[in-house]
Amino acid sequence: MVELRRNVGRKKSFSLRMKHRNIEANNWLFSYRYLRWFLWVSLALYLFSSYLLGSSTTSDKLTSLQKTTFATPTTAFLSRAIIEPEQPFDRREDAVDVDVDVPPSMRDLKIYVYDLPAKYNEDWLSNPRCSNHLFAAEVAIHRALLGSDRFRTLDPWEADFFFVPVYVTCNFSTVNGFPAIGHARTLLASAVQLLSTELPFWNRSRGADHVFVATHDFGACFHTLEDVAVADGIPSFLKNSIILQTFGVKSKHPCQDVENVVIPPYVSPDSVRETLERAPAGGERDIWVFFRGKMEVHPKNISGRFYSKGVRTAIWHKFNRHRDFYMKRKRFAGYQSEIVRSVFCLCPLGWAPWSPRLVESVALGCVPVIIADDIQLPFPASVPWSEISLRVAEKDVERLDRILHHVASTNLSTIQRNLWEPAVRRSLFFNADVVAGDATWQVLEALAGKLERSFRRSEKETLGRAAG
Repeated sequence: MVELRRNVGRKKSFSLRMKHRNIEANNWLFSYRYLRWFLWVSLALYLFSSYLLGSSTTSDKLTSLQKTTFATPTTAFLSRAIIEPEQPFDRREDAVDVDVDVPPSMRDLKIYVYDLPAKYNEDWLSNPRCSNHLFAAEVAIHRALLGSDRFRTLDPWEADFFFVPVYVTCNFSTVNGFPAIGHARTLLASAVQLLSTELPFWNRSRGADHVFVATHDFGACFHTLEDVAVADGIPSFLKNSIILQTFGVKSKHPCQDVENVVIPPYVSPDSVRETLERAPAGGERDIWVFFRGKMEVHPKNISGRFYSKGVRTAIWHKFNRHRDFYMKRKRFAGYQSEIVRSVFCLCPLGWAPWSPRLVESVALGCVPVIIADDIQLPFPASVPWSEISLRVAEKDVERLDRILHHVASTNLSTIQRNLWEPAVRRSLFFNADVVAGDATWQVLEALAGKLERSFRRSEKETLGRAAG
């Protein structure tokens, strides 16, 4: 009996030992599995994070534009590719010399940007319209140059040109909301007085290598009405400088009797991008001829001056009830959504020949119909205007319907295909940074063609001849 109890006790003891061993084995197996799972997860996270870091450092060098292909203008939209750089500047790596084919004339180009007191520029930006309205190229060029490691120099002694950032179109009238530039001449004269007394660079060249921006109707004359602008003329202290201006005509005109570069009006790249992203997926254009803006139903306005030389009045009287013409006289903030639905967009002259509709039409794939006989268009070396737009003489506006239907039956598809060329569109946009081929780049290329005005270059040539 005693032996039986001992055997039973041994079996219980053995069972307990085995149970503990099983528990220990299970615990070890669980720990092993947990450790192995932990190691696999850690390795996966490490590899994934490495991939993300690697891809993020190279993604800035790639853009959708290089891989984007377009079918036809009636079936595809460019989305944001039209205003994004093909090979953007990377200021952190200063990769422009590697990634961008800089023309030889621009490779040594250096611009010094004056750091003027805020009353000449930054103070005006309290009104957000200052940096977004159609005259805002003066702000956009200034910002782009400030951010350019490639073309900006911080040493004025090595500069070819001096950019004078004075914002003159940011003073908006409380009466009609348009820029009031009556203060422009005084503000500019004050800036020139400051530069000529504090630094030697203006006086040594008499301002010949200094660059100003004039983005309102009659440019260097700094007035919005032509007769007054012509009577006032170009301020004497600016007649030796370079003016970047939206105003340009092919005939001789007192307001461009100065060294100048014709530039496009400012159109926000963001607004165009948003319009394209909201556009119908099929790209259908259900408006044949489009115009929205001031039409002047009376031949003269209240001040007795002819508006648009009567051209807009003639268009309105002839076509405002025409079934193929979609014309509205009231303002509409989202009118770009109408442009993107249109085949032809009328761009008649207003007080001056130029109009932001020209840039918006090109950007949104609507064939611009330019009705301004004497207009000088911006950047003709980069923008083949004759291939992407139509010119209709002011005297022929009453035949617009027949002219446009003739174009539609002959070469409309060719013009539309030309409109989709990204490089053409990019030339007309001012971006936040200097982008290869964009509007600020075009300005710099134009300045590179005027290096004979650079005091630094002429001085080096003089020293070189003396040494020879």
